[in-house]
Amino acid sequence: MAESRSKKTIRKPSRFGRHPIEGYSVHTALWIEKDGQLYIGGGRARLLEEIHRLGTIAAAARSMNLTYSNAWLWVDSMNQLAPSPLVVRTTGGVGGGKAIVTEEGLAAIQTYKDLRDKLGDAFDAEVSEDGKF
Repeated sequence: MAESRSKKTIRKPSRFGRHPIEGYSVHTALWIEKDGQLYIGGGRARLLEEIHRLGTIAAAARSMNLTYSNAWLWVDSMNQLAPSPLVVRTTGGVGGGKAIVTEEGLAAIQTYKDLRDKLGDAFDAEVSEDGKF
C-alpha cells in the first residue's frame, strides 16, 4: 500500500501578511460598525461585490459557500444600517429574482477598500527592515 503523504497547506499572506523576517506575517481584521452593530467588514464587502457581479443574492451566497439565509441576513442588516439601501431586490418571474447593488452599496464597498488599504499602508510603515515593529 502506498504511503499517504499529508500536504501542508501554506496560506498565501494577505496584503497585511508581509513581514521582513521569513516565516512571520501580520494579520488584522477591519470592520465598520454603526451604533455598535456590524455594518460592513471583509465578508460583507465581498458579498456585495459578488451580488454586483452575479446579479442575485442566491448566486453570490453560493459563490462564497454561504447559505442564502445568512447572505440575506447580512444584506438586510446592511440595508437597515445604511442611509439608503445597499442592495435592492426584484421579485421572481421568468428568470427569477434579481438583486442590484445600488450606488450607496458601491460607495460602501469602495469606502471599505480604501480604509483597508490605508490600514495596510500604516502596517507597512510600522514594519522596519530589521523585523521589529
